[in-house]
Amino acid sequence: MLRNINNLIGHKIHATDGELGKVNEFYFGDQTWNIRYMVVETGNWLLGRKVLISPAALKAPDWDSKTFPVALTREQVRTSPDIDTHKTVSRQHEIELQKHYAWGGYYAGGMSGGFMFPQILEEEHKPEAGGSAQHKEDTHLRGTRAVTGYSLHATDGTIGHVEDYIVDDGKWIIRYLVADAGLWLPGRKVLISPHWIKSVSWETSEVFVDLSRAEVSNSPEFDPSKPVDENYENALYDHYGRPRLAEDIKIAVE
Repeated sequence: MLRNINNLIGHKIHATDGELGKVNEFYFGDQTWNIRYMVVETGNWLLGRKVLISPAALKAPDWDSKTFPVALTREQVRTSPDIDTHKTVSRQHEIELQKHYAWGGYYAGGMSGGFMFPQILEEEHKPEAGGSAQHKEDTHLRGTRAVTGYSLHATDGTIGHVEDYIVDDGKWIIRYLVADAGLWLPGRKVLISPHWIKSVSWETSEVFVDLSRAEVSNSPEFDPSKPVDENYENALYDHYGRPRLAEDIKIAVE
């Protein structure tokens, strides 16, 4: 099912032996738009420490009670590697997490693959000749809070800013960005698929899409209070004349 990420913030995380904390935000891969981690605020239990939990640890969510049960114990989380979520999470940090929790790795199937966790190999982190170790440690992880507010640009002008995300709760992939069209289309919110993104400038906080302003303004109206269903998705893709792509994507990073 497709869900608004903003509605998932604050959901409780339950270990097998008690509550761990609440979802603070999500980290996603900036080239494949797959959710890699939930950032969990532990509150008084771990003196406000934030920890990363992979979707690999998730059991069946209890949507009615807004709870994500995970196949972890509180002790496992307490003794997990201490990672500063205010800084870039390096690939070495990810390796440490996977070794500690015995996770298989992160989802790398792009926009269409199944829910897989291939192993991150330590060889990936060896700097190439003349390369920078710091560059090699960059995991291309982005926080949903940080990207909220990025300006969105059509081929012929600005169309608004990122306000929310629509995520597939089965594959844990961001299917759409929710754009607030602001003063251009007062009161309108529109959906933008990562498939339609030409590039993202993370330095200037801008997203560039391969759509015109006219195409966006005439797109099927999106009501954030209603779930995004198959009929709406079909209408959206039909409007833009875009196929429901099955292949992976890779966003250009500037």
